[in-house]
Amino acid sequence: MKILDKRMTLDELRSIASDTFGDMVKAVVDVDRRLVALDAELHSDLEALFLDNGSRQQDLWGINLYPLMAGDDFLEFDSMINMRPSQGNMSRGVEDRALRQTITGIVEEWISE
Repeated sequence: MKILDKRMTLDELRSIASDTFGDMVKAVVDVDRRLVALDAELHSDLEALFLDNGSRQQDLWGINLYPLMAGDDFLEFDSMINMRPSQGNMSRGVEDRALRQTITGIVEEWISE
């Protein structure tokens, strides 16, 4: 479990996936600090890591990364930590289109081919 401090390659992400879920890596994005944490069994563990490191809960969004997939199939917006009626997000996904684009952009900043 770690907060990225340098860019990660898809090969590195594939290695993490093979050690955990096989084809998927759970991640949490801090949209305010533009950071990504990954490599945990639960999104809530990554959320707690961020909270312990000064992030605000309302800035944290859970995603799944599929390093063997490409395009829209690479990133999935699905996590229990995303259920936030107080922020207008009523599902495990990320309902706000602009927020999804922000999250995607942050992931692209940290993970490269």
